Amino acid sequence: MQTHRPGAPAALRAVNRALAGLITLLLILAVGVLVLPVSLQIFSRYTTLIPAYIWTEEMARFCLVYAVMLGAMLAVREGTHFTVDVFPKLSARGQAKLELLSGVFVLIFAFVFLWWGIEFTDFAWWRISELAELPLWTIHIAWPVAGAVWMLFQAERMLDAVAVLRGAA
Repeated sequence: MQTHRPGAPAALRAVNRALAGLITLLLILAVGVLVLPVSLQIFSRYTTLIPAYIWTEEMARFCLVYAVMLGAMLAVREGTHFTVDVFPKLSARGQAKLELLSGVFVLIFAFVFLWWGIEFTDFAWWRISELAELPLWTIHIAWPVAGAVWMLFQAERMLDAVAVLRGAA
C-alpha cells in the first residue's frame, strides 16, 4: 500500500502520472511516424525508386511540432526544462526555494502558451493545411494543451517544494 507523501495531493500525482504516461506514448508515436515521411523524402531525393511525394514535408513538420511540444511537457514534469545549473549543490530547503522561484517563471510561460495558444488555435479553426488538407487546429492546439499540462505538472513540483519548506517532506 502506498502512503501519502507530503506536498501535492495524491489525486494530482495520479492524474499527472497517467498524463505523463499518455504523453510518453504519444511522443513515441510522433517520433515513430516522423521517420516515415523523412525517410521517403531522403530516398526519393537520391533514388528513382520512390516518387517525390509532396505531402511528406508537411507531415514531417507536423510530427516534429508534436514531438517538440510533447517532449517539452515531459521535460517540465521531470524538472529538466527551463533549468540551468548555476548554483552549487544546495540544501533541500535551498533547492525548494529555487524550485518555487523557477516555477513561477514556468507558470508564466504556461499561462502565455495557454492564453495565446487558445487564440492561435481559434485563428486556425476553419483553415486546412495546403498539402495534406488536415485541419490546422489539430496542429495549433498543441500550444494551449502544452500550457495546461505545464500548469498541472508544475503545480505538483511547487506543492512538493512548499512541503519541503514547511518541513513536512
